[in-house]
Amino acid sequence: MRLKTLLFLSCYSVISICYSQTQGVPTFGEPLNEEFTMTSYSLDPEATGVVLYERGNYTVDAADGYIRLFKEVYRKIKVFDAKNFDYATFEIQYYRENEVEENIKDFKAVTHNGKSKVFVGENAVFDIKEGQHWSRKRFTFANVQDGSILEYTYRIETPYFFNFGGWAFMNDLPTLYSELHTEIPGNYRYNRALYGDQKLDVNKAEIILDCFHLPGFKLAADCESATYAMKNVPAFKEEKYMLSKSNYIPSMKFELRDVVHLDESKSTYSKSWDDVDHEFQYDKDLGRQLKYTSFFKEQLPTSVTSISNELERAKAVYYFIQEQMAWNKETRILQDIRVKEAFDKKTGNSSEINLGLINALEAAGLNAKIMLIATRDNALPTKQYPVLTDFNYAIVFLTINNEKYLLDATEKETPFGVLPFRVLNMEGRVLDFKKGSYWEPIAPIAKNMHYENMQLSADESGLFSGKVSEISTGYISVDKRKESNDFRKDEIIKKKQSKNEGLDITNLVMENEKDLEQPYKESYDISLHEQPVGDKLFLYPFLMQTYFSENPFTANTRLYPIDFGFPVMNNYLVSIAMNDQYEIVKVPANKFLKLPKNDGELSVVYDVSENMVNIRLSVKLNNQSFAPEAYKSLQEFFTELIKIQSNEPIELKRI
Repeated sequence: MRLKTLLFLSCYSVISICYSQTQGVPTFGEPLNEEFTMTSYSLDPEATGVVLYERGNYTVDAADGYIRLFKEVYRKIKVFDAKNFDYATFEIQYYRENEVEENIKDFKAVTHNGKSKVFVGENAVFDIKEGQHWSRKRFTFANVQDGSILEYTYRIETPYFFNFGGWAFMNDLPTLYSELHTEIPGNYRYNRALYGDQKLDVNKAEIILDCFHLPGFKLAADCESATYAMKNVPAFKEEKYMLSKSNYIPSMKFELRDVVHLDESKSTYSKSWDDVDHEFQYDKDLGRQLKYTSFFKEQLPTSVTSISNELERAKAVYYFIQEQMAWNKETRILQDIRVKEAFDKKTGNSSEINLGLINALEAAGLNAKIMLIATRDNALPTKQYPVLTDFNYAIVFLTINNEKYLLDATEKETPFGVLPFRVLNMEGRVLDFKKGSYWEPIAPIAKNMHYENMQLSADESGLFSGKVSEISTGYISVDKRKESNDFRKDEIIKKKQSKNEGLDITNLVMENEKDLEQPYKESYDISLHEQPVGDKLFLYPFLMQTYFSENPFTANTRLYPIDFGFPVMNNYLVSIAMNDQYEIVKVPANKFLKLPKNDGELSVVYDVSENMVNIRLSVKLNNQSFAPEAYKSLQEFFTELIKIQSNEPIELKRI
């Protein structure tokens, strides 16, 4: 994550760093003439549209006798190319807890086409629940044309001051001007952090005296009035093999530190990890769910608990829980976790399964703990202070003879020690209720191999036929097993044949589909019906489906770090016997390419012996993550790999 600047500002402080003055706030429903005549954006001529202006105005005020946080949002977008414009649908996220949800008011959205206006009606706004605490209101602008201007505004009224949220200054479209304005009474104190590597064009704060008045109280509170803005922000563009874009988008994030109430009592929200550990230990949905070791001791078969070797016993417990419980696809951290009930029903959310696994491991005399993480589609947790909403998932941290194992029993295809891909997200927080919690890397296992061996031979008609065997381990075997579970055998064959129209595959046999401790194996017969050109045949030797079948790095530049999730090793052995049917005219050149810092290597060797060609292609990525500076080397690496696999045939001549 690119954390450029940390600003720990007290609401009583005065900061006045102003790079430029903010422009006036536009009036909703009244676009400017120059906005209508705008046909492109000079800094991004290919953009299908541009965010002309956006502003968030976050204030604290009284409503119906209660103090509330108000978040007003206004956004105005210009459309250049309606046919290719993919940003006419928007979502408003809001929070709910214990049946009390944030209230969205004063929603308006309109499409301007000259003097014509088309409003989004209430019946065109759809409510979508997302997880245990979040919902979204989704709407789509109508009658979007070349030259349209889209406007929307809304206000969120919320009692959840801890959910101040923040403000992202970058969008999927380029943005001319993005501003967040806050006006917060001095008794509400927030930590705030600027993420990303783009500087603020406006960073201004001042104290406003007597700004907050509450009915029934004579004294008024002072406020901190702050404005943050960025100009000419480029569009965010997704890149392949990257972590969540939330890690890289320039944004201001807030976390409530404490509140001094009207009766002068104080509530503290930002706490130390020691405070958090203590709360978690006695939380009914977390620490107290680890009190079922006696229950699980009764559930575990004696064939499991009697295993003397600790590692083998741990594996047996893992596979027992994995087989006994089915994941309902829901994730939980601090709510709705009932381990015993979930085990009895044989189904549960992610934490119910993994906390059940911890109980079972402890019942088997092993040392297991909760590890809180954020999944790959979420931003990495901040390490500056505990922010519990940064975490959305719990896995198992197990130690045996000083060796560390990370476990997640939610998926049926993951072997012991192999996590689902979605949780491979850098670091997590291990909750040790005796010695105190600590950060621990989420290290993927190193042995992720895909091996293929193809043996072909030519017959009297010139047809090539033979056998292929494939072996997969680690994370690669997980994907293979999922494919085996999700698709019929004929569908898998069709996918393998898709690379070459002249290829026929028969007699597909799969081994170790359920035995996760063993490599996943496939074997099948193949025949190749290639058409010669005159008396010559150009034979592409890598007929089978390779692990990397295309170059993911075709752009000229790279902005964000590359993350494959895990290291990879691919080996392809090809043996082609001509059987006096063909003369070997030419084979491609041998090649060897190595990435800097020993992060990977690529090699291909063609060995011609009498009337036979033996080929060995080896692909290794020894590291799973790379800085943007490594992009050019990786681009060259993959360009050469795809060229070898797809564009370099063996030239044969019919005898």
